[in-house]
Amino acid sequence: MKTPAGSHFREVESRRADFPALSRQWNGFPLAYLDGPAGTQVPRQVIDAVSGYYATMNANTHGTFVTARETDRLIEETRDAVAAFLGAGDPRTVSFGANMTTLTFSLSKALARSFRPGDEVLITQLDHEANRGPWLALREAGVIVREIRVTPDASLDYEHLASLMTERTRLVAMGWASNAFGTVNDVTRARALTYARGAMLCVDAVHYAPHFPIDVLTAGVDFLLCSAYKFYGPHVGILYSREGLLEQLQTDRLRTQDPRAPFRIETGTQNHAALAGVKAAIAYLASLGNGEPLREKLVSAMESVGGHERALGARLHAGLSAITGVTVHGQTFDSALRAPTVSFTMKDRRAEEVAAFLAERGICTWDGHFYAIRPMEVLGLLDGGGVTRVGVSLYTTAEEIDRLLEGVRHLAGAKQ
Repeated sequence: MKTPAGSHFREVESRRADFPALSRQWNGFPLAYLDGPAGTQVPRQVIDAVSGYYATMNANTHGTFVTARETDRLIEETRDAVAAFLGAGDPRTVSFGANMTTLTFSLSKALARSFRPGDEVLITQLDHEANRGPWLALREAGVIVREIRVTPDASLDYEHLASLMTERTRLVAMGWASNAFGTVNDVTRARALTYARGAMLCVDAVHYAPHFPIDVLTAGVDFLLCSAYKFYGPHVGILYSREGLLEQLQTDRLRTQDPRAPFRIETGTQNHAALAGVKAAIAYLASLGNGEPLREKLVSAMESVGGHERALGARLHAGLSAITGVTVHGQTFDSALRAPTVSFTMKDRRAEEVAAFLAERGICTWDGHFYAIRPMEVLGLLDGGGVTRVGVSLYTTAEEIDRLLEGVRHLAGAKQ
C-alpha cells in the first residue's frame, strides 16, 4: 500500500531502524507492535538521552555545581520543547508529573477548593477513567457530576452536551480522542458551549497527541493533559494550564514549593532522566518534519505521521470489516478526523482469546476495556471481555497490518 504523496513515511523502513525493539522476534515471527495506544516503542535517540543523563549529569536541581545547573537547564529546555509541541507559546504553562492520572487528580482537588455544593461538572461516557474518576470524586464535596451520552457509533452526543449546560456548570472534562474506539471529539464545539456559560474546559489529549498536531491556543482549552510515553518518550505526565490560571488554584504543595506556575502543581522531585527522554522524543518527531522553527517542524511532522497512520488505519478497518463474524466498532474512516485505532469483536470468541491467538504469531494487540470501562458498559461490550484493539503508529507497515488480517481470517475460519 502506498504512503500518501509528500509524506516522509515513504522512508518508513529506514525510520524503523531507529527503534531497537522492532528487531525482536517471537516464536519465529518478527514482533509487530500494534499495541501503541497503550504506549509506543521508543527510538534509540530517546534511550540514549535517558542513559546519557544518568551517565553524565545525574543531580538534583538548584545547586551551584555543574551537574545541578545542567539539570536545571535540561528541565527548562524540556518545557520549551513541550510548549512547542502543544503550540502553547509560554513554557510556564507546562507542568510535569508522574503520569496523566496523577496530574488530573491533583487538578481536580485544586479546582474542588473553588467549587461550591451544587456546582456542576460534565464528564463523558466515552472517556478513559483518568478523565472521569478524578471528577466523579468531587461528588464528595457536593459537586453535581453529570455524564454526556455516547452514541452507538462511539461518538459523543453534542445535543445532549448542550442540554446539560447550565449557569451552574463550572467545568466540562472530555477526551480529544477515544483510546478505545479512535473517535476524535469536536473540542471546538465544546469550547463554544463552555464559553457561552463561562465554564472551563479540560481536555484529555493522551490518545490524540501521538497522531495529530495540537494547538492549545487555537483550541482555547483551559487545561490539557497528555503522556509522553504515548508519543515515543518515557513515562511522564504533562499538564498545560491556560496562562494565569494555575496561580488561581489552591494546589496541594509543600511550603517549600515554588508557588508560581508551572511549579505550583509539581510535587516533589521530578524524574529528570525521563524528562531528558521527553525532550529527545520531541526532537525525534521534529526530525520527521520540515521548516523552522521547532513548532513548524513539529506540525509538519505530525501531519506526515497522521497521513501515514490514517492510510494504514483505513486499510485495517476495511480488511477487518470484510471478515465474516467480525464486527468493527466505532466510526469508519470516512469521518473528517479519526485516530488510527481500530477495535473489533469476533463471533463466539472472547477478546482475550483473539489477542492471545495473535500474540502467538508475534502480533501485539490489546484486549479488554483499556480503562475506558464506561463506554464498554454503555455499548454492551464489557460482558464479552471488551474488544480487541489494534493501533497504528509511525513505525507500522502495511505488511504488519496484512499479517494481522491474515491471522484474524485464520481464526475466523475464513478462506485466505
